[in-house]
Amino acid sequence: MSETILYDVMILGGGPAGMTAGIYAARGGLKAVIIEKASPGGQIAITPHIENYPGFETIGGLELAFKMKQQCEFLGVEFIFDSVVELELLGSIKYAITSYSGKFEAKSVIIATGASPRPLGIPRENALVGGGVSYCATCDGNFYKNKPVAVIGGGNTAVEDALYLQNFASEVYLIHRRDSFRADAHLSEKVQESGVKIIWDSVAIELVGARKLEAIKVLNLKTKEVEEIPVNGLFVAVGQRPSSDGLPGVALDGNGYIPTDETLKTNIEGVFAAGDIRPKLLRQVVTAVADGALAADSAIKYLS
Repeated sequence: MSETILYDVMILGGGPAGMTAGIYAARGGLKAVIIEKASPGGQIAITPHIENYPGFETIGGLELAFKMKQQCEFLGVEFIFDSVVELELLGSIKYAITSYSGKFEAKSVIIATGASPRPLGIPRENALVGGGVSYCATCDGNFYKNKPVAVIGGGNTAVEDALYLQNFASEVYLIHRRDSFRADAHLSEKVQESGVKIIWDSVAIELVGARKLEAIKVLNLKTKEVEEIPVNGLFVAVGQRPSSDGLPGVALDGNGYIPTDETLKTNIEGVFAAGDIRPKLLRQVVTAVADGALAADSAIKYLS
């Protein structure tokens, strides 16, 4: 059995925060490893167009993620694509045991596990995942060519999804529980000028269809009227929930996020948190990379 390598910093999560942490850690002279259970980029890898990241008028999320990974590798950051099954964060040496790649030890840890889409929580939602219910328009939109679809939500993701789905669907409905969007003004104006049918003040209460989605029942919160809308696809974009399971000893807030101080320290010595796993007012690529840089700088200072 090969000897376990001791890293200066182990970064959990390979999204923008994690990869930026890797870049700054490596530039600061640290031996860094990033453990990512899926693919580099996290949520940006499934974002078709990013138009608010400095330096690019527009860039595909997958392309930006690839550029970040290339920069990490150029600087000597190691990537491990595997799931962590056991984690120990107390003590001067922390370790993670993965499903297939073995054990990894480090003197410090940066948690950048991000967040995942939040479900609606209505009956049969889970049963119809793959049969019409989706949480990723860019992943599944092309399955609904010339078919009616609906998007639920009122933030940037929901509006962007609705506009994107117009490339495929015969009809796009955008259902929002309020009478105005939370999305950026530019996006809000754009979707209202498009052919997307907006249904205000409403929530989905029931999914119709045995094995495949055939329609959704929508309740108007003001009139209390219920409308059945025929759709074959439903794209849920109602926010995120933190990926904070399996972090023993790490203090969480009431919503499951990791609170930190201004240097991104957690309650455990030598453990830092960055990106969407933290409670924050703005969840964007630019805030994630800022977190990654600061967390790496704090790790460098901790180790020195």
